[in-house]
Amino acid sequence: MAEPPIRRSGSTSGNRHNAAANAKRSERPVTRATVLEAALEIVDTDGVDGLSMRRLAEAMGRDPMIIYRHFANKAAVLDGVAEIVIAQLSIDSSDADWAAQLRMIARDFRRLALAHPRVVPLLVTRPLATPLGLRPPAVVRPLEDILALLTGAGFSGADALHIYRALSGFLYGHVLNEIQEIVERPEETDQVLRLGLHRLPISEFPLLRELAPVLAAYDGAAELERGLDTLLTGLAATIPNAV
Repeated sequence: MAEPPIRRSGSTSGNRHNAAANAKRSERPVTRATVLEAALEIVDTDGVDGLSMRRLAEAMGRDPMIIYRHFANKAAVLDGVAEIVIAQLSIDSSDADWAAQLRMIARDFRRLALAHPRVVPLLVTRPLATPLGLRPPAVVRPLEDILALLTGAGFSGADALHIYRALSGFLYGHVLNEIQEIVERPEETDQVLRLGLHRLPISEFPLLRELAPVLAAYDGAAELERGLDTLLTGLAATIPNAV
C-alpha cells in the first residue's frame, strides 16, 4: 500500500509541539503569511472541518478580530491555504523536453499531495467555485507556465490547453485515489482483513476479494509512472506535434 498519508493528531508529544508552536507565533507579527502558516498546520492535522477563525486565532495566540484584518472569513483562509501549497509546485517552462518536464511536474504534485493530504480537496475542487480570472495568481500560475512550456515546444495554444486538461485530470484522479488507500488493520497478514474487505458480502464483491493482494501491494509512485506512460503515449498518437 502507499505510505500512510493522513497524520493522526492527539498524541501528548504532538500537543506539546503545538503548544510550543502557538507560543512562538504569539511573539511574531500577525501577517497574511503567518496566519496561513498556522492555518495550513491546522488543516494538515485536523482537516478543513477542524479550521475555524476562532481556532486560528488561538493558534496565533491573538484575538480573533486581528485575523479578520487579513481575511474576511474562513473561505478566504482556505483559498489562501490552497494558494501557498500550489505555489510550491515547481515548473520549468523553458525545458526543451516537454514530456520529461510534465513528468517532473506530476511527481512534484504528487509529493505535495502526500505532504498535505487534507489540503488535496482544496486543490482539486475549490478552484471550481471561482472563475479562472478571479482565482489567486499563484493558483493560475501553473496553467500559464505549462501553456508556455507546451507552446514553446511547438504546440498550438488549443493543443497545449488540451494537454494541460488531460494532465490535470489524471493527476487529480491519481492523488485522490492514493490518499484514500488506507489500511484498516495494518497488523493483519491476511490482505482481506487488512483492507476491511471481509465486511463486504463475498457473493456481491468476489472480484474485490480476489484482488485483495493486488490492492494491498498498491505503489503510488509506480501507478503514477504507469499512468503517465499511458497519457503521454496517447497524446503522441492523437496530437500531431506530440513527439
